[in-house]
Amino acid sequence: MQHKNVKRQLVITLVAHQGYTRCIEKSIPSIWQNTLFPAITDTYIPLLKMMENLQKDEVPFSLSLVLSPTLCALLDDPVVQEEYSLWLERLIALGEQEIERTKNMPDLAALVKFYVKQLKQKKNFFTLCGGMLLPKFAEFASVGHIEFLVTAASFCFLPHYRKLNEAIDAQIEMGLVSHRNYFGAIPEGFWLPAMGYMEGLEKNIRKYGFSYTVLDSHGFLFSEPMPQNGVFSPACCRNSLAVFGRDPKTPEDINQNFVKNAVYRNQNGDIGFDFPLDDLQPLLQGQRERCVTGFKYWAQKSPKTIYNHCAADKQAALDAAKFLASKEERLEKASRELGGKSVSLVCAIDARDLGQNWYEGIYWLEQVFRQAAQSGGITCTSYSDVLRKQPDLQEISPFMSANEGSGYAENLLDKSNSWMLRYALKAAERMVDLADRFSGDSGLKERCLNLAAKQVLIAQSSDWPRMLHAGIKSDYACDIFKYSVQGFSTIYDSLGANSVSTEWLTRTEKDFPLFPWINYRIFGKKR
Repeated sequence: MQHKNVKRQLVITLVAHQGYTRCIEKSIPSIWQNTLFPAITDTYIPLLKMMENLQKDEVPFSLSLVLSPTLCALLDDPVVQEEYSLWLERLIALGEQEIERTKNMPDLAALVKFYVKQLKQKKNFFTLCGGMLLPKFAEFASVGHIEFLVTAASFCFLPHYRKLNEAIDAQIEMGLVSHRNYFGAIPEGFWLPAMGYMEGLEKNIRKYGFSYTVLDSHGFLFSEPMPQNGVFSPACCRNSLAVFGRDPKTPEDINQNFVKNAVYRNQNGDIGFDFPLDDLQPLLQGQRERCVTGFKYWAQKSPKTIYNHCAADKQAALDAAKFLASKEERLEKASRELGGKSVSLVCAIDARDLGQNWYEGIYWLEQVFRQAAQSGGITCTSYSDVLRKQPDLQEISPFMSANEGSGYAENLLDKSNSWMLRYALKAAERMVDLADRFSGDSGLKERCLNLAAKQVLIAQSSDWPRMLHAGIKSDYACDIFKYSVQGFSTIYDSLGANSVSTEWLTRTEKDFPLFPWINYRIFGKKR
């Protein structure tokens, strides 16, 4: 039986990131159609609508949220907002065509009408908020439903820059400045991209005022000394930075136990890749490159069975109950083993898993919050709340770790992409040198240096080596990386020759509107 003073808490964390793909094409990049736009349609708008529903029904909930600076830059970009609005209109037009095509197929027609209705509701939502999704997230943060965590400026894998402290500081500082500009507040937590940790990073994080970070379970459990409470309680580093260990079972619950249920939607079948190109022209408007449409008609069952969204929603509610029951059982057992202590679990989820990889994921999350509030056996809370109630933390020295590859992010530095790090490191070293040599400059030189700093930050992004390793849009990743490094080199050489092309600078600034408030001195040596 649960003692009334014992707390069993879940810290549910969504990590949302998108690489900055705005810098090398004047028109809409095709990559948006397969990454950013589906993310907005299937994850970000449904997430905001979910929180509206919970708030309207007075359901208590707390969500920890990471919105990477490059994702925020894209969501805040008027070009992205305009193109996405047009994209929704074209999807609706495609849907209307599909309604006509399937009018003699009742089950399929009903599904198409459901999709079109959903798209129109999302279009209306997007229009009502003026295309500005970030202020909507800020609203929920202001009333305590969201606890933000800052992350690195371009989701850089920080351990790769362990020998260049200034580059790590620049990523953290720019992430902090970016968050403050978008949301007007400074969070207590810092999220390590790819959960990449190595000894000493806690010093970089702590000196910017952050109170806590999150480690992958093995980096936390392999600490010296071993954490006495396992991942069921935070600990702290010598400099008082609190560290949480991620629950290793949550990704397994979602990706292996839930997503593969036969009634859920098959995310691999999409008319954008299955239909003749001519049938997709309401959406493609003459372009010949295929893309995700969201019109997916099949469930996971085999042979092909038409997707039933009502049955899928019922299953999602059942899976939410299973999820909560399993977490409550683990927390109860942990509390019992630890002598009745209050315990917590960090359930960190890649935002792509909810909505994009798992179409019903956002509805599942809503059910988790609703059922947790109704049962009272487990509380969904924030990192800060856990820390306030556990002031005495065990001191540990965490072990190097990541949540990619086999736990050490070897996929970000292999034969397919290791050449990138050499160039990115050299550019970062030169940027540190420029920041010190030209620390007091203004005017044209300052514009050049600010642009150079942006180019270096983007070159450091972990997105490009990840794409090369996976073989997904490799050419595009190479193009962006080379664009950034070459742009930096142009500025570096121009400053050395004391000759800057204002025409080139103005054109590149316009094509590269990331972080308009950047100050290149973030790369300077801290004294």
